[in-house]
Formats: sequence, structure tokens, C-alpha cells
Amino acid sequence: MSQIQDSKNKVWIYSQSNLPTRHGSFRVVVFRNSWDEKEHLAVIKGDITEGQIVPLRIHSECLTSEVLGSLKCDCREQLEAALEYIARIGRGIILYLRQEGRGIGLGNKIRAYALQEEGYDTVQANHILGFPDDLRRYDIAAGMLKELGVETVQLLTNNPAKISGLQEQGISVVERIPVLIEPNAVNRFYLMTKARKSGHLLNIQQAIPETKILKNAI
Repeated sequence: MSQIQDSKNKVWIYSQSNLPTRHGSFRVVVFRNSWDEKEHLAVIKGDITEGQIVPLRIHSECLTSEVLGSLKCDCREQLEAALEYIARIGRGIILYLRQEGRGIGLGNKIRAYALQEEGYDTVQANHILGFPDDLRRYDIAAGMLKELGVETVQLLTNNPAKISGLQEQGISVVERIPVLIEPNAVNRFYLMTKARKSGHLLNIQQAIPETKILKNAI
């Protein structure tokens, strides 16, 4: 099978098929890699042939919202918005990366949720558990794009780290398209914390409530 090799690391197409959805028909391509041994997915609409600027969403897995309907984040709504946008314009890619909980995994994500119930914000909870704010990586995403022949993108994101993460791997990001979701009563504080502490480009108007003061945090 076709493979892209970067030093000792590889990413390759394992399987692909057409997939009809309520947003229309897409082509889904499953990738395997030697970085994390997980299967990541590209959801493709229309013509993404080499040399074109391709609309792209990099989306990290969120079982709690996408499967269970959690209100604690806006992940499901962002995924739905990206699918609807790409279906509407007729071309683009969503890279669905298996990086649950901003890379700390499902179990640790639920541990972080428990800490948030005690009054810590999402960044503080990660630090208490011994993790940085965000453990996600975008070298695999860049490898997937290169395997698909995509080098230049319009990125649907509110997160500047995704832009720099792709550009560091040789993918040109020529435009950022915001994905702004109206917050609900449960996730408003979470989204404000992402904007204030993690640099996400959000404009949420409401004072940030008091959170617990951390001692000896990372």
C-alpha cells in the first residue's frame, strides 16, 4: 500500500469506501500509522485534486458529546457544522483524529470532568492530572493530507495551534474559517476558559466565575 515516510514514522491508507449520510454522500478513508497505532479517518467530499486549495476541518474525537450528547463542550456541534458546510459547498475534507480529551484519553478526560465538578477549570484539571493544556498532535494530520495529495488548505478552526501545527509539517494554511457555536448554559465557562487560557479565537461575553486556586500545579 502507498505510504508516506518521515524519518521512522509512516502513515498509509488502510481502507476506503463511499458513505451516505444525512448530510449527503462522502468518501471515507481510514488511515493507519506508526506514530500512535490508532486508526484516523478522512471524510471527503468532491474534488480535492492536487494543487487546489481545499477546505479542511481537523476534528478530534469526543465520545461524550458525539455519542452520548454531553453538553459540557461544543465538539458535536462543531463536527455537524463542518459536515454541513462541506456538504453545502460540495468539496472539502474533515480529518477525524482519535485524540479523545485533547489527547489525554477517555479515562483521564472523565477524571478531569470530576475535578471540574469540584470547581477547577478544564486547564487546571489537566494540570492536576499531570498533563499540559493540550496533548494533541498534528503531524499525523499532515501526513494524511500529503497522502491525499493536499498541500494547501482553508482551515475551519478557532484554534491557532492547529494552524501552526500544520504549517510546521509543510501544509500551507491560506485562510482560517471560524466555527462559532452559540454556547449553552453548561459549556459557556469551558469555552471561555479555552479562549482565556488556551488562546482559542472565541468571543464569549460573560464574566468568568471564580475557580479554585491551584497550588504546585504544572
